[in-house]
Amino acid sequence: MARHATKIVATLGPASSEPALLQKMIQAGVNVVRLNFSHGVAQDHIDRAAMVRKASKAAGREVAIMADLQGPKIRVGKFANDFTMLVDGATFILDAERTELGDDLAVGLDYKELPRDVKAGDVLLLNDGLIVLTVAKVKGEQVITTVTVGGKLSNNKGINKKGGGLTAPALTAKDMEDIKTAMSFQADYVAVSFPQNATDMEMARQLCNVAGAEYRHKPLLIAKIERAEAIPKLEEIIAASDSIMVARGDLAIEVGNAAVPALQKRMIRMARAMDKTVITATQMMESMISAPVPTRAEVSDVANAVLDGTDAVMLSAESAAGKYPLETVIAMSEICAAAEAAEDVELDADFSGQSFKRIDQTIAMGALFTAHHLGCKAIVALTDSGSTPLWMSRHRIHIPIYALTPNITTQRKMALYRNVRPLLMDTSIDKESALKQAEERLILRKIVKKGDVYAITCGEPMGAPGGTNMLKICVVGG
Repeated sequence: MARHATKIVATLGPASSEPALLQKMIQAGVNVVRLNFSHGVAQDHIDRAAMVRKASKAAGREVAIMADLQGPKIRVGKFANDFTMLVDGATFILDAERTELGDDLAVGLDYKELPRDVKAGDVLLLNDGLIVLTVAKVKGEQVITTVTVGGKLSNNKGINKKGGGLTAPALTAKDMEDIKTAMSFQADYVAVSFPQNATDMEMARQLCNVAGAEYRHKPLLIAKIERAEAIPKLEEIIAASDSIMVARGDLAIEVGNAAVPALQKRMIRMARAMDKTVITATQMMESMISAPVPTRAEVSDVANAVLDGTDAVMLSAESAAGKYPLETVIAMSEICAAAEAAEDVELDADFSGQSFKRIDQTIAMGALFTAHHLGCKAIVALTDSGSTPLWMSRHRIHIPIYALTPNITTQRKMALYRNVRPLLMDTSIDKESALKQAEERLILRKIVKKGDVYAITCGEPMGAPGGTNMLKICVVGG
C-alpha cells in the first residue's frame, strides 16, 4: 500500500457492499466511507454503517462514516416508456401539475416550484448538462421550453438553472428523517447538499445535535458547494461548517465547466486558511467505472487536487457501482503518494507575519516548525478534541503527524485530516507514562528506531480538552 497523506473518501454501493472487499479497500487506503442517502431506505444505511465498522475493525484501521444527505429533488418526473428523445428545436413542456407519466411532448416535475423560479430566456440544463432547454414562456404551472441541445431524457433526471437561482431549500423533510437515521449509528460527518448560505448549515447543525443528543453524539458538518449562489457566500458557509466539499458536478453545470478549476483552488485555499478541511469530488477516476486503469487526465486531476492542498479526494460511482472498486482505490493511493512526494514545504513562509493568540495553537505551530528544521521522523500529538492535529494538518510538511487520543469519536473524525494518522490511546494516565507509551507505539509500528528524533505535544494536566501547552523533542532510547 502506498503511504499517502491525502485521504480517500469512497462511496459505498452495490459494487462495494461485500464485507471482505470493503476490508481490502480500507487496507488499500480508504479513510472515509460515504453513505449516499439519495439511494436506499433507512435500514440499508444502518446495515451498511454496521458493516463499515466491522470491516474497519477487521482491517485494523478506524475509518470515518459520512452520511451524505440527498437534499432537494430538483428533477423531472417519470416517463411512460422510461425515457423520451428530445429533438433540437422542438417544444417540450415541464409541467408541475401533471400527474400522468411523461411522453414526447411533456413531463411532470418532482420539483413543483420550477414555474416560479424561471422566466422566458432562462436556460435549463438537464441530466448533468447533456440536455439544454431554453424557457420560451411560463404559463400557470407549465414551463414551456425550446430544446436547444436534444438527446435522451430518462426518468427523474436532475434540473439545473444556468447561473443558479432555484429556490429549493437545502434541507427537506426527507433529510430531517435521514439525519435521525445517521445519528442512530453515530455518523462522524454529515454532508449537506445545496446549501446557499450559513443559515442552511446552522439549521443542519441544530437538527444533527438534537437528533444526536440521546447518543451523546455531535457530528462534524460538510457543506457541499454545488450552487452558484454559494460562491459569493463561501466565507460564511465555510465559517458555519467543519468541512466543505468541492462538488464539481452540479457546480460545473451552474457556473460552467471552465470556471471550476480556479474555484476549486480558491475553495481549498480558503478552507485551509480558516482551519477547515476540504474534499474534492466528482468524476476524479470516472473512466475506472468500466476500465482497470485511469486516464492520464484523471491522474493529473487527482494529483493537482493533492498539490492544491485538498484534505481528501473522493470516489463516487467508481467505488459504488464500478467494475474495479479496489483497483481504483489502489490507483488513487499511488497517485496521491507520488504527488505528495513532489510537494514543496514552505513552512517558514507560512508563519512569517502570523501571530497566534492561543497557547495550544502556538504549541501546534511550534511543533511543526521545530520538527521541520530538526528533521524529526514523526510529530506526535496527544489530543482529546483533535484541535491540535487539525491545526498542524493545515500546513504542508513531509513529516507524518500521529494523533493519539482516548476518544474513538475523535479518532474517527481525524480520519479526514490530511497527513494525520489517528490512533487510540489512553492519555488520562500520568504524563511520563503517556509519553513512554507513545514512544513504544512509534517503535512498535516501525515509525522510529533508536537514535531517531521526534516531537511530541501534550497538555498538563493530561486529558483536559484544549489544554495542549507542552512541546517536547525526544530522541529514541536517549
